[in-house]
Amino acid sequence: MSNRKTLQRLMHRELQGVKFLVVSNREPYVHSWKGEEMVASRPAGGLALALDPVLQAANGTWIAQGTGDADRESVDEHDHVAVPPDNPTYTLRRVWIDEQLQREFYNGMANEGLWPLCHASFVRPTFRPRDWESYRRANQIFADAILEEAGDEAAFVFIQDYHFALLPRMLKERNPKLIVAQFWHIPWPNAEAFRAFPWKEEILDGLLGNDLFGFQLRYHCTNFLETIDRNIEAIVNNEQSNVQRGGHETLVRPFPISIDFDAHVRTAFGPEVQADMEEWRRQLNLDSSGIEFLGIGIDRIDYTKGIPDRLHGFDYFLEQHPEYRGRIQFVQIGVPSRMQIEQYQAVSEEVEKLVDTINTRWATGSWKPVIFLKQYFTPRQLIALHRLAHFCVVTSLHDGMNLVAKEYVASRFDEDGVLILSRFTGAARELSDALLVNPFAIGEIAEAIAQAVHMKQEERRKRMRRMRREVEENNIYHWAANILSQLLRFEIPSTQSEDEEEIE
Repeated sequence: MSNRKTLQRLMHRELQGVKFLVVSNREPYVHSWKGEEMVASRPAGGLALALDPVLQAANGTWIAQGTGDADRESVDEHDHVAVPPDNPTYTLRRVWIDEQLQREFYNGMANEGLWPLCHASFVRPTFRPRDWESYRRANQIFADAILEEAGDEAAFVFIQDYHFALLPRMLKERNPKLIVAQFWHIPWPNAEAFRAFPWKEEILDGLLGNDLFGFQLRYHCTNFLETIDRNIEAIVNNEQSNVQRGGHETLVRPFPISIDFDAHVRTAFGPEVQADMEEWRRQLNLDSSGIEFLGIGIDRIDYTKGIPDRLHGFDYFLEQHPEYRGRIQFVQIGVPSRMQIEQYQAVSEEVEKLVDTINTRWATGSWKPVIFLKQYFTPRQLIALHRLAHFCVVTSLHDGMNLVAKEYVASRFDEDGVLILSRFTGAARELSDALLVNPFAIGEIAEAIAQAVHMKQEERRKRMRRMRREVEENNIYHWAANILSQLLRFEIPSTQSEDEEEIE
């Protein structure tokens, strides 16, 4: 079974001093001012949380955009800062992007264009030429930073997600010694849907600069290969899952991402989580309100997460099972996300109105069936809430993986609790002992909630035990080791000059 130590040994043995660079838009640590004190914190989101332990094992460099109000003050003259703050093990290299470029590259092309294009969530993507130019410029800025870090030497570059589709080709053209891999955390649409993208030839050519291109699921790999076959001049080998273009080969592989299971369990066992559980009990008034069943949903506020569908399902459960009135409570945590974008504002307003409607319909005395907490909570606070919840509901309309589901499972070392999980998540392929639902069918959601509250403890534990084993075995280190083993198939170019080789 892979763990941090086995990954560390593998990387030190195989990389042999070759630099290991990870690239993402979001940074793993943000520095900000709290009064006159500079503090470092982790941002919300699964990517940074998942990859941080990998970088700690690799002792590499993470290149990401600086966004904190104290980020510039915390770096040296090379824009470097050692992280994690309490026990530094790797370097964070910050890249600076101005406000307009950020608005057009990140809010515009990445999240109003590529995000809805890749998610089957019925939100029309927006494609503006100015946003595409900014996307191209932002990719170039990151390419410059990466090449500064790598120099003219060979290095492994591991790019994250849909913000940097042009980056692989830019890097390879300027330093062919680089071994470049990219992991696309979100789904890849079918070839017909992708035809709507106005700059499809350029973006596909950019991605084929990768030596290795990874997705969450084999299904997404198949969609990508078909997209290439229909839209750009290249040789696609479906049997071997690779693409040849201009004499360069790109391997296309599935790598389902996961979490640091052992670290999650250690935190869940800790006394701080016990204190957080008591605080949740007090805040939610669980001990004196007569609540027998607590359900939770934890998401960024995002139209792909199916939060309104989930609430409609809970409302229908109360309609079908009025005997649970006053006995059950659902806590929905919504972390504000991309609120500059109109569709995200709209879903936030929709959720708030829906919560009010449900509470008006069903509330009795001091009991409200739904509590909506629109704020950020620390990972430790969320683990405490996992520990208290009788069931956790994940109803994504389309999701590459969904790590909330795996985090809930990892938190439950008592082997109790029920996971209700959308069939349209990557996690559903691995966590088959969850209660799988169609998130568009509120009747299925309501029935799954009823099943969760009626389920006998023996069955709950049997299901949870199997899901925990799955997450423990296929953890984040297993994911990273699989990717590294694929990368090691590529020969690392010599860092010596021709003159040096002749002298030897």
